[in-house]
Formats: sequence, C-alpha cells, structure tokens
Amino acid sequence: MKNYRTLKHRLKRNWSWPPLAFVIALGALAISTTCIAVAQKATSIPEEIEWTWEVRPPHPDVRLPNVLLLGDSITRNYFPQVTKDLQGVANVYLMASSTSVGDPRLPRQISEFTKLENVDFRVVHFNNGMHGWEYTEQQYRASFPALLKSVRSIVNKNSGLIWTNITPVKVDATTGATNPRIEARNKIAADMIRGSQITLDDQHSLMMKHLDLYEDSVHFNAAGANIMGDQAAAPIRRALSR
Repeated sequence: MKNYRTLKHRLKRNWSWPPLAFVIALGALAISTTCIAVAQKATSIPEEIEWTWEVRPPHPDVRLPNVLLLGDSITRNYFPQVTKDLQGVANVYLMASSTSVGDPRLPRQISEFTKLENVDFRVVHFNNGMHGWEYTEQQYRASFPALLKSVRSIVNKNSGLIWTNITPVKVDATTGATNPRIEARNKIAADMIRGSQITLDDQHSLMMKHLDLYEDSVHFNAAGANIMGDQAAAPIRRALSR
C-alpha cells in the first residue's frame, strides 16, 4: 500500500508540470505572435493634408558643426529662433513633417533627407507626436523604437541626441489632439529614453507656463515660438560643447 501511494504521488507530481510548461510556452508564443502582428500591421494612415518642410543654411560654414531639428510644425515655428541663437556656433538644418510615429514612411523620410543633405550632424534635436491621431498609443509605443533607430543611424557615437516632448493644446483643438493623449505619448517617449544617453528638452512643462501665447488651438505665436527656441538652443549648445 505504501509503495502504491508513493507511485501515485510521483505520477501526479510528474503529470502536473508538462501542462504548466505548455501553458507558459503557449503564452510566450501568443506574445511573440502579437508583436509580429503589430509589426506586420504597420501601415500608413494619410492625413487630409500632408507636408514636409526642409530648410538648410543658405551658406553653411564648413568650420562649424551641423545641427538638425527634426519634428513637426511646432519645431518649424521655433527653428528661426534656434538658428538665431546658434549663429556662429552651428549650421542649423530643419526637417519638419506631418508624418507620425506609427507610419512606416517616417524612418525612410529621415534616411532620404540625410542622404540628400550629405553632412554629418553633431546634434539632432527631435520630436514627434502632434500628428497621427489615427494611430493608437499602443501603435505609437510599438513604433517609437523605429524612430530612435532611424535617428541614431544618422549620427555617430560622439554625437548628441535631444528628445523634446509634445506641447499642450487648447481644449478646442480640432486636429484630433487632446491633452490626455499628448500626456500619454509623452510618457511613452520618456519611458523609452530613460536610461539612454538621450537628453530631454521638456517643452511641454515650459509651455504650460505660457498658455496665453497661443495663436491658434495648437501653435504658439511668435513670442511663444521664441521662448521655445531659446530653450531648445540651450541643450544643443551644451551638447556641442561636449
């Protein structure tokens, strides 16, 4: 009887683990399949109006380092002030686009722009997230590493990367942007760059102090753009000095 109970206990114990291992393996397979599916489903969701705005210095000084501002219309608005602040310090380039994280065209556009300019960028100050509201925050999170990879690919290891988060909008914004979604995207980006060698330029907190400077429901007026440009230029200067 004792031997029978011992054998029964061993059989029960041995049969308890394979189903558990199977469940774990099945779960891992499901996660892997989900990740593959997300990657495979990455697709362009065009907006009604799409645009790309590229600016290069009219007479770049070959003795100065090159800086790239990469972003959207918010970046385009403070680009002139950054250029002014860094006059004699760096050649400042701009690539602004309505293409959002989540759109597989974005990494290709960045690559094509840098090939066209054919210069080495010492600092890239970049932002994305004010467009592409048809993409969920889950899609934004899944695609953000592709943005980081594409930006890292256009600078050398001694270059500086500066991420700037998304600025707040008015509650009546009709572009699809809302402040809760902006905060969610900013958190996703912050989590991604935390622990990396990417500097944060917190334009969101800056402009929360200047909500009286909107020129529409999304963009800030000239005074607001100058404030943003002055702040953006500061970490670029520090990165260049290193």
